[in-house]
Amino acid sequence: MFRSSLFLVVTITLSLGAAIGPSFAQASTEMDTLNRVDEMGRKQGYWKFVAPATEKPGYPDGALVEEGRYANSKRVGVWRRYWPNGKVMSEINYQMGRPKGEYKTFYPNGKVEEQGTWDLDRNTGKFQRWHPNGQLAQDFVFNAYGVRDGEQKYYHENGKLAVQVTVEEGKEDGTLKRYTADGQLQQVAEFNDGVINAANSKYIRSVPKAEEVKVDPKAPAAPEVSATETTNAVAFRENGYNTLYDRQLRISQQGEFVNGRLWDGKRYIYDANGILSRIQVYKGGRYAGDAVITPEDLK
Repeated sequence: MFRSSLFLVVTITLSLGAAIGPSFAQASTEMDTLNRVDEMGRKQGYWKFVAPATEKPGYPDGALVEEGRYANSKRVGVWRRYWPNGKVMSEINYQMGRPKGEYKTFYPNGKVEEQGTWDLDRNTGKFQRWHPNGQLAQDFVFNAYGVRDGEQKYYHENGKLAVQVTVEEGKEDGTLKRYTADGQLQQVAEFNDGVINAANSKYIRSVPKAEEVKVDPKAPAAPEVSATETTNAVAFRENGYNTLYDRQLRISQQGEFVNGRLWDGKRYIYDANGILSRIQVYKGGRYAGDAVITPEDLK
């Protein structure tokens, strides 16, 4: 699942223990033989993956990269992955080697990036995502088929509600309300089965200039995701929202992706000293201009 090869450290404790819960690392590891392989070559019990700095850039020698349990070489229970600074990168539940159940991903500073429930390859039930500054960004509901269904909310980075709309089986239905970053009602739109009713929709306040930008169809397309960029989720979503990090664990791209490329979002560029120097904004897969770098972006 993860791109880098890992150096496995083996120590001996006791024999294989029982099934685990969220506190498996403390509750049951003392009853297991660490990194055990049975007579048939299958991974069993509690495993730790440790990467030397030469093979996992940014990690100090001996740093814990990932830990969890195997049953017949299949991941089971909670698996935790860590950033090089020791903070948790993700907590993901597995059943029979597949992600299933509650999960969380975290930014390198320890703040939660997103949390929800996976059923193999899809989100189900309640889903939330946070901005890097810790403010809630999205509050969604997915049905059993991984399609948004129910009340959906988006929030500005300052915590103010940005959009509120009801979605039925992936299509907007009813009244959509859009708000400015200072809390003023900006737009009211009526939808029926995903189609807007223009006659009953209006802008109450003028759209900010940033949203009036018409993207030049000849503008450069978003670059391909490089092999050095990675997400801390189970897998990169070719069609969906991603936060990507570079080798130095800095945010490199963030937003909605379509067919594996940034569609609506931001691309972060750093200078030779590692200081954020530019934030490129992409709309509809095309470069639309640069965003203003705020003090929050530099944290």
